[in-house]
Amino acid sequence: MKIMRELSGKTIRPKCKYYSECGGCQLQYLSYEDQLVLKENQVKKLMGNLCDVNEIIGTESPYRYRNKSHYTFGKNRKNTIISGMYAKNSHSVIDIDTCIIQNENSDKIVQTIKSMMKSFKMEPYNEDSRTGFLRHILIKNGVNTGEYLVVLVVGDKVFPGKKNFIKALLKKHPEITSVVLNVNNRRTSVVLGDYETTIYGKGFIEDILCGKRFRISSKSFYQINPIQTEKLYKKAIEMANINKDEIVIDAYSGIGTISIVAADYAKEVIGVELNRDSVRNAISNAKINKVDNVYFINQDAGEYMVKKSLKGENVDLVIMDPPREGSDENFLSSVVKLSPKKVVYISCNPETQERDVKYLIKHDYKIKEIQPVDMFPQTDHVEVVTLLVKE
Repeated sequence: MKIMRELSGKTIRPKCKYYSECGGCQLQYLSYEDQLVLKENQVKKLMGNLCDVNEIIGTESPYRYRNKSHYTFGKNRKNTIISGMYAKNSHSVIDIDTCIIQNENSDKIVQTIKSMMKSFKMEPYNEDSRTGFLRHILIKNGVNTGEYLVVLVVGDKVFPGKKNFIKALLKKHPEITSVVLNVNNRRTSVVLGDYETTIYGKGFIEDILCGKRFRISSKSFYQINPIQTEKLYKKAIEMANINKDEIVIDAYSGIGTISIVAADYAKEVIGVELNRDSVRNAISNAKINKVDNVYFINQDAGEYMVKKSLKGENVDLVIMDPPREGSDENFLSSVVKLSPKKVVYISCNPETQERDVKYLIKHDYKIKEIQPVDMFPQTDHVEVVTLLVKE
């Protein structure tokens, strides 16, 4: 984005030695204070003509904040096993021993696995020849529980020496509470395959967010920066001003995090999610937290809201947290048909949010508040919570 170079005159030396190669952290050339100014200005430039923009909510922990870490395996020209990230705009793996925005212990677990590969005759998977075994490692950690889930993404279900491998890994890293084998032998940039099996532990971890306990599996979506997520959710709930007489729909509800948090304030919360695995997790999470006024539905959220409006049923608030590409017109028109009094739109892409809220403004909604939150320090991404009310 062009606006991301506005403060380039105030550059600093990036802390990461891989900064120029990797491309994962676009803003390490700026101090954290300047990163916040840049992101706030980005939102003001996009949406400031629609409503005043609040001061961005920053973090005290701009490094090592990610609770989800991903590593790709390959070989270099010397035929040595390497692990790390893809280089900028390529499919070439950069050999990285540590990433300063990922969990430090996750880095160590990966380096341990890489050092074990030769003795266990584990070759990196080659996408072109479809040979080899280990393709990616995905690690999720519970920041408040200390639990670790290690997902080995491999090219084949057959894993010789599996028990001895797990035994050796746990000896060095007893903090690992679960290991999952995920098979992906397709030519694809998608990390996880369809088939997986648990080879150690329960196949998931748990973490605590906003005082609630959540179960997290390999495929379930969970915000990657829990410290900032608590601030984000607190602000979203405050903006929504939910009361005990109100019915809430949480569209794109995932594993039910914001649904379960919002349930403390509402009469009823309905979480709607298309991903079946996430819905299963959400139902389990409601039971774990003993929340009895939240319900989860495995359906397209737009279709569900249209059906609800055709039945003449009303809701007071729709919370929506779509993917980066934002919502489509079908979904937004379903919001208009259902006609909730309030909409809280959480977005990780201000550009698509600006496009979407303009559609809602054309259909009798008015923006009351815009709040940027820095969920992803060192990167050019910024999260924005926007409150719209029915005119």
